[in-house]
Amino acid sequence: MLDLGYVRSNLGLVEERLRTRGAEAAVVLGDFAGVDAERREAITQVESLKAERNRLTGEIASLRKAGGDATAMTEQTRAMKSEVEALEATSARADDRLRTMMQSVPNLPASDVPIGRSEAENRMEKTWGEQPAFRFPALSHWEIGERLGVLDFERAAKISGSRFVVQMGQGARLERALANYMLDLHTREHGYTEVLPPFMVNSKSLFGTGQLPKFAEDLFHCDDKGAYAPGEFQESDHWLIPTAEVPVTNLFRDEALEEAELPIAYTAYTPCFRSEAGSYGKDVRGLIRQHQFQKVELVQFVRPEDSAAAHEALTRHAETVLERLGLPYRRMLLCTGDMGFAAAKTYDLEVWLPGQGLYREISSCSNFEAFQARRANIRYRPSGSGAKAGGAKKTEFLHTLNGSGLAVGRTYLAVLENYQQADGTVRIPEVLVPYMGGETMLGKQAPRGGARA
Repeated sequence: MLDLGYVRSNLGLVEERLRTRGAEAAVVLGDFAGVDAERREAITQVESLKAERNRLTGEIASLRKAGGDATAMTEQTRAMKSEVEALEATSARADDRLRTMMQSVPNLPASDVPIGRSEAENRMEKTWGEQPAFRFPALSHWEIGERLGVLDFERAAKISGSRFVVQMGQGARLERALANYMLDLHTREHGYTEVLPPFMVNSKSLFGTGQLPKFAEDLFHCDDKGAYAPGEFQESDHWLIPTAEVPVTNLFRDEALEEAELPIAYTAYTPCFRSEAGSYGKDVRGLIRQHQFQKVELVQFVRPEDSAAAHEALTRHAETVLERLGLPYRRMLLCTGDMGFAAAKTYDLEVWLPGQGLYREISSCSNFEAFQARRANIRYRPSGSGAKAGGAKKTEFLHTLNGSGLAVGRTYLAVLENYQQADGTVRIPEVLVPYMGGETMLGKQAPRGGARA
């Protein structure tokens, strides 16, 4: 959420920056200026009435001391008190309306984000790796997976509906191997602490990271406490998580950390659940756009002055996974019109898929600056800050960042397509062989049932 004071003081600049996102400032901000003017007028009148009331109170005291009748003046101050209370209520209502407006206003793009309206105007920052050159027609991952018996979309549709998959045998093990490899890399080499969070969160958590109220239709709400009412961010309702970003970021909701604790870096492997509202007809084949998928997430909490460097480092952590797996990719800097609601700057990593002849997003690494921290009330105490009355140190909003390190299902399909062989088998990337129990190829029909005696 944007800082209300900043918007008040820089309304023209905020409107200009929002327009670079393709947002209509009048629609997003509503009558911000009018409501704020109403609030300021109420505050001005309150201050004037209070000053006049204080003056009259002094005169009343002097009049009574001289033995005079102060009844009329006393009644006047009582009327002023009632008027002040009414005006303060008007000011408070205006503040509430302004804060409600802010809930649906996206973050402002960082100054180095390219201005553009769509993904066509994203800027390629780098490419890595050589695209494999096959001497046979490259197959898509769904064709490979179905031929090998490791992906079963038909039975998944029977038990759950469309946009689900059952992974079998070596395929299921490959998914697990990828997740374990990613977690080991991030914890052992990149310094992250592994977290296993709940897979259901309350609406306050989704508000904190920016999914609610704007993107409720993209989520799965559990029917345990009745229907969700927009604007009511409860602690006792439940939603399936769209990403581990939500529970992990909200670990510190309504808390103030010490500067010495920062930076904090967490990684989490969880299932993710998305309704894919608005994606009807898109990516109907394969693993690209599923209602349930697994992801290894990277989350960082840092000082504001460190977030730009942390963003570069986090992105490199995700890129390292792709490089160790030998998967060609490119890094894209998203333009203003293609960024997510809460992001100030985002890099997308797109992996090459030879079976489809295109690059596909496999990780989105974002710096949210103080946007999520302000919504979730996550603060820190600078070590050099002075003490307030009562001895408490002044707190500031920290910056949050996250990125996929990586989306496991999309990494899985990238392995299938990039490591496919002419005989229909799939070679296992070298770094995954120990995680596959020494197996070097996917190539046999997944066995059915039959636990050993």
